[in-house]
Amino acid sequence: MTHPNKHCILIVEDEPLLRLDTVDMIEDEGFNTVEASNADSALQMLEKNSDVTVLCTDIDMPGSMDGLALAQIVRKRWPNIAIVVVSGHHRPSSNSLPVDGRFVPKPYVKSAIMGALRATMAKASD
Repeated sequence: MTHPNKHCILIVEDEPLLRLDTVDMIEDEGFNTVEASNADSALQMLEKNSDVTVLCTDIDMPGSMDGLALAQIVRKRWPNIAIVVVSGHHRPSSNSLPVDGRFVPKPYVKSAIMGALRATMAKASD
């Protein structure tokens, strides 16, 4: 069983309303969250915030890289951060996801996103 208050989830989503809904849903489950609107600001946040234990990123975003590129960078620089990738337009192959990364299609239901987040957190704390 993962303990919500031990985890801080970084939500990276460029659509403000979807980001707000996702943050609310995850915080309602007892998790702490921080948020970013693109990969560049997410990386800046990770450099400053050592509390983040999970990255939840959309694939399609404006900026210098998409969510898959962000996920690969996070896996290399912060190997202990669990990773969940979401998209309504793409179905990435398992080899395009980082090691131990999970994919959840959008629009996601609460049980699907929370299940993926909990599974990645459990794997990361093994």
